[in-house]
Amino acid sequence: DFLFFWGAVFLVTTTLVAFLKKENKELIPAKEETKGITDTYRLLFSIIKMPAVLTFCLLILTSKVGFSAADAVTGLKLVEEGVPKEHLALLAVPMVPLQIILPLVISKYTAGPQPLNTFYKAMPFRLLLGLEFAFLVWWAPKVKHEGGFPVYYYAVVVLSYALHQITLYSMYVAIMAFNAKVSDPLIGGTYMTLLNTVSNLGGNWPSTVALWLVDPLTVKECAGAQGHSCGTAAAAEV
Repeated sequence: DFLFFWGAVFLVTTTLVAFLKKENKELIPAKEETKGITDTYRLLFSIIKMPAVLTFCLLILTSKVGFSAADAVTGLKLVEEGVPKEHLALLAVPMVPLQIILPLVISKYTAGPQPLNTFYKAMPFRLLLGLEFAFLVWWAPKVKHEGGFPVYYYAVVVLSYALHQITLYSMYVAIMAFNAKVSDPLIGGTYMTLLNTVSNLGGNWPSTVALWLVDPLTVKECAGAQGHSCGTAAAAEV
Protein backbone atom coordinates (compact mmCIF):
# COMPACT_ATOMS: atom_id res chain seq x y z
CA ASP A 1 0.00 0.00 0.00
CA PHE A 2 2.83 2.36 0.88
CA LEU A 3 4.63 1.73 -2.43
CA PHE A 4 1.39 1.93 -4.41
CA PHE A 5 0.42 5.27 -2.84
CA TRP A 6 3.79 6.94 -3.46
CA GLY A 7 4.04 5.39 -6.93
CA ALA A 8 0.71 7.05 -7.76
CA VAL A 9 1.94 10.38 -6.32
CA PHE A 10 5.11 10.22 -8.43
CA LEU A 11 3.12 9.43 -11.58
CA VAL A 12 0.68 12.30 -11.01
CA THR A 13 3.34 14.90 -10.15
CA THR A 14 5.62 13.87 -13.02
CA THR A 15 2.70 14.04 -15.46
CA LEU A 16 1.76 17.51 -14.18
CA VAL A 17 5.38 18.68 -14.64
CA ALA A 18 5.42 17.25 -18.18
CA PHE A 19 2.27 19.13 -19.21
CA LEU A 20 2.51 22.35 -17.19
CA LYS A 21 6.25 23.10 -17.13
CA LYS A 22 7.73 24.57 -20.30
CA GLU A 23 11.40 24.38 -21.24
CA ASN A 24 13.43 27.55 -21.72
CA LYS A 25 13.84 27.96 -25.46
CA GLU A 26 16.92 30.19 -25.20
CA LEU A 27 20.14 28.32 -25.87
CA ILE A 28 22.64 28.72 -23.05
CA PRO A 29 26.26 28.23 -24.12
CA ALA A 30 27.96 25.38 -22.29
CA LYS A 31 30.51 26.58 -19.76
CA GLU A 32 32.36 23.29 -19.47
CA GLU A 33 35.30 22.53 -21.72
CA THR A 34 34.40 18.89 -22.33
CA LYS A 35 32.34 17.98 -25.39
CA GLY A 36 32.07 14.19 -25.27
CA ILE A 37 32.80 11.00 -23.35
CA THR A 38 36.39 10.70 -24.60
CA ASP A 39 37.19 14.29 -23.63
CA THR A 40 35.58 13.78 -20.22
CA TYR A 41 37.65 10.68 -19.40
CA ARG A 42 40.82 12.29 -20.69
CA LEU A 43 40.09 15.23 -18.39
CA LEU A 44 39.37 12.89 -15.44
CA PHE A 45 42.74 11.17 -15.82
CA SER A 46 44.51 14.52 -15.99
CA ILE A 47 42.75 15.56 -12.75
CA ILE A 48 43.62 12.29 -10.96
CA LYS A 49 47.32 12.67 -11.91
CA MET A 50 47.55 15.90 -9.91
CA PRO A 51 49.50 15.14 -6.66
CA ALA A 52 47.08 17.01 -4.37
CA VAL A 53 44.03 15.26 -5.86
CA LEU A 54 45.74 11.85 -5.63
CA THR A 55 46.60 12.41 -1.96
CA PHE A 56 43.07 13.61 -1.20
CA CYS A 57 41.55 10.57 -2.96
CA LEU A 58 43.73 8.23 -0.85
CA LEU A 59 42.57 10.11 2.26
CA ILE A 60 38.84 9.79 1.57
CA LEU A 61 39.20 6.18 0.34
CA THR A 62 40.63 5.11 3.71
CA SER A 63 39.12 7.61 6.17
CA LYS A 64 36.02 5.50 6.89
CA VAL A 65 37.74 2.20 7.66
CA GLY A 66 37.61 2.84 11.42
CA PHE A 67 33.83 2.86 11.69
CA SER A 68 32.85 0.63 8.76
CA ALA A 69 32.18 -2.41 10.97
CA ALA A 70 30.00 -0.46 13.40
CA ASP A 71 28.00 1.11 10.56
CA ALA A 72 27.49 -2.10 8.56
CA VAL A 73 27.13 -4.79 11.20
CA THR A 74 25.42 -3.23 14.24
CA GLY A 75 21.87 -3.55 12.91
CA LEU A 76 22.44 -7.17 11.86
CA LYS A 77 23.92 -8.08 15.24
CA LEU A 78 21.02 -6.45 17.10
CA VAL A 79 18.60 -8.56 15.05
CA GLU A 80 20.74 -11.61 15.84
CA GLU A 81 20.43 -10.81 19.54
CA GLY A 82 16.64 -10.76 19.27
CA VAL A 83 15.72 -7.14 18.55
CA PRO A 84 12.76 -7.35 16.11
CA LYS A 85 13.50 -6.03 12.62
CA GLU A 86 10.25 -4.07 12.56
CA HIS A 87 11.27 -2.24 15.76
CA LEU A 88 14.63 -1.29 14.27
CA ALA A 89 12.81 -0.05 11.15
CA LEU A 90 10.51 2.09 13.31
CA LEU A 91 13.53 3.57 15.11
CA ALA A 92 14.60 5.03 11.75
CA VAL A 93 11.46 7.21 11.62
CA PRO A 94 12.64 9.77 14.25
CA MET A 95 15.90 10.06 12.27
CA VAL A 96 14.13 11.48 9.19
CA PRO A 97 13.52 15.04 10.52
CA LEU A 98 17.02 14.98 11.98
CA GLN A 99 18.47 14.07 8.58
CA ILE A 100 16.61 17.00 7.02
CA ILE A 101 17.66 19.55 9.65
CA LEU A 102 21.30 18.49 10.14
CA PRO A 103 22.66 19.53 6.69
CA LEU A 104 21.08 22.97 7.13
CA VAL A 105 22.70 23.43 10.54
CA ILE A 106 26.09 21.93 9.64
CA SER A 107 26.37 23.92 6.40
CA LYS A 108 26.86 27.08 8.50
CA TYR A 109 30.09 25.60 9.88
CA THR A 110 31.36 24.27 6.53
CA ALA A 111 30.82 27.49 4.58
CA GLY A 112 34.13 29.02 5.70
CA PRO A 113 37.61 28.76 4.17
CA GLN A 114 38.37 25.37 5.86
CA PRO A 115 35.33 23.08 5.58
CA LEU A 116 37.36 19.94 6.37
CA ASN A 117 37.86 21.13 9.95
CA THR A 118 34.32 19.90 10.68
CA PHE A 119 35.26 16.53 9.14
CA TYR A 120 38.30 16.18 11.41
CA LYS A 121 36.40 17.22 14.55
CA ALA A 122 33.56 14.74 13.94
CA MET A 123 35.81 11.74 13.24
CA PRO A 124 36.90 10.88 16.85
CA PHE A 125 33.29 11.11 18.08
CA ARG A 126 32.14 8.77 15.32
CA LEU A 127 34.90 6.31 16.25
CA LEU A 128 33.79 6.40 19.90
CA LEU A 129 30.20 5.75 18.84
CA GLY A 130 31.47 2.56 17.20
CA LEU A 131 32.49 1.36 20.68
CA GLU A 132 29.08 2.37 22.00
CA PHE A 133 27.35 0.35 19.26
CA ALA A 134 29.42 -2.66 20.33
CA PHE A 135 28.20 -2.05 23.89
CA LEU A 136 24.57 -1.96 22.67
CA VAL A 137 25.01 -5.38 21.04
CA TRP A 138 26.67 -6.78 24.19
CA TRP A 139 23.95 -5.24 26.40
CA ALA A 140 21.01 -6.59 24.35
CA PRO A 141 20.90 -10.16 25.81
CA LYS A 142 21.41 -8.75 29.34
CA VAL A 143 18.19 -6.70 29.29
CA LYS A 144 16.08 -9.01 27.12
CA HIS A 145 13.04 -10.57 28.83
CA GLU A 146 10.08 -12.65 27.75
CA GLY A 147 8.13 -9.62 26.50
CA GLY A 148 11.05 -8.37 24.42
CA PHE A 149 13.21 -5.38 25.30
CA PRO A 150 12.49 -2.60 27.83
CA VAL A 151 11.61 0.90 26.65
CA TYR A 152 14.80 2.37 28.11
CA TYR A 153 16.89 0.09 25.87
CA TYR A 154 15.13 1.42 22.78
CA ALA A 155 15.57 4.97 24.10
CA VAL A 156 19.34 4.43 24.38
CA VAL A 157 19.42 2.94 20.85
CA VAL A 158 17.51 5.94 19.41
CA LEU A 159 19.81 8.39 21.21
CA SER A 160 22.88 6.50 19.95
CA TYR A 161 21.54 6.52 16.39
CA ALA A 162 20.80 10.26 16.65
CA LEU A 163 24.35 11.03 17.82
CA HIS A 164 25.68 8.82 15.05
CA GLN A 165 23.65 10.76 12.47
CA ILE A 166 25.13 14.04 13.74
CA THR A 167 28.71 12.78 13.26
CA LEU A 168 27.85 11.10 9.94
CA TYR A 169 26.28 14.22 8.45
CA SER A 170 29.02 16.47 9.83
CA MET A 171 31.56 14.45 7.86
CA TYR A 172 29.32 14.09 4.80
CA VAL A 173 28.42 17.78 4.49
CA ALA A 174 32.03 18.82 5.18
CA ILE A 175 33.44 16.61 2.42
CA MET A 176 30.77 17.79 -0.05
CA ALA A 177 31.51 21.43 0.82
CA PHE A 178 35.24 20.85 0.33
CA ASN A 179 34.65 19.13 -3.02
CA ALA A 180 32.54 22.06 -4.19
CA LYS A 181 35.16 24.55 -2.98
CA VAL A 182 38.18 23.01 -4.69
CA SER A 183 36.49 22.08 -8.00
CA ASP A 184 37.52 24.15 -10.99
CA PRO A 185 34.40 26.09 -12.12
CA LEU A 186 35.22 25.47 -15.81
CA ILE A 187 35.01 21.71 -15.30
CA GLY A 188 32.97 21.76 -12.08
CA GLY A 189 30.59 18.96 -13.02
CA THR A 190 33.37 16.55 -13.97
CA TYR A 191 35.60 17.54 -11.07
CA MET A 192 32.87 17.24 -8.41
CA THR A 193 31.51 13.99 -9.81
CA LEU A 194 34.97 12.44 -9.60
CA LEU A 195 35.56 13.53 -5.99
CA ASN A 196 32.03 12.58 -4.87
CA THR A 197 32.33 9.16 -6.53
CA VAL A 198 35.63 8.49 -4.74
CA SER A 199 34.03 9.69 -1.49
CA ASN A 200 31.09 7.28 -1.91
CA LEU A 201 33.47 4.45 -2.78
CA GLY A 202 35.46 5.25 0.37
CA GLY A 203 32.34 4.51 2.41
CA ASN A 204 31.20 1.42 0.49
CA TRP A 205 34.28 -0.76 0.18
CA PRO A 206 35.12 -0.84 3.94
CA SER A 207 31.49 -1.80 4.74
CA THR A 208 31.63 -4.62 2.19
CA VAL A 209 34.91 -5.91 3.65
CA ALA A 210 33.53 -5.61 7.20
CA LEU A 211 30.47 -7.70 6.29
CA TRP A 212 32.66 -10.29 4.56
CA LEU A 213 34.92 -10.57 7.66
CA VAL A 214 32.09 -11.02 10.17
CA ASP A 215 31.89 -14.81 9.80
CA PRO A 216 35.61 -15.67 9.82
CA LEU A 217 36.25 -13.34 12.78
CA THR A 218 33.32 -14.58 14.89
CA VAL A 219 34.35 -16.87 17.75
CA LYS A 220 31.96 -19.84 18.07
CA GLU A 221 31.72 -22.62 20.64
CA CYS A 222 29.91 -25.96 20.29
CA ALA A 223 27.55 -26.57 23.22
CA GLY A 224 27.56 -30.22 24.29
CA ALA A 225 30.15 -31.34 21.73
CA GLN A 226 33.58 -31.15 23.33
CA GLY A 227 36.57 -31.27 21.03
CA HIS A 228 34.64 -30.05 18.00
CA SER A 229 35.12 -26.68 16.35
CA CYS A 230 32.28 -24.55 14.99
CA GLY A 231 34.57 -22.17 13.15
CA THR A 232 33.25 -22.96 9.68
CA ALA A 233 29.67 -22.90 8.43
CA ALA A 234 29.79 -26.65 7.66
CA ALA A 235 31.08 -27.51 11.18
CA ALA A 236 28.42 -25.32 12.80
CA GLU A 237 25.72 -27.08 10.75
CA VAL A 238 26.96 -30.49 11.93
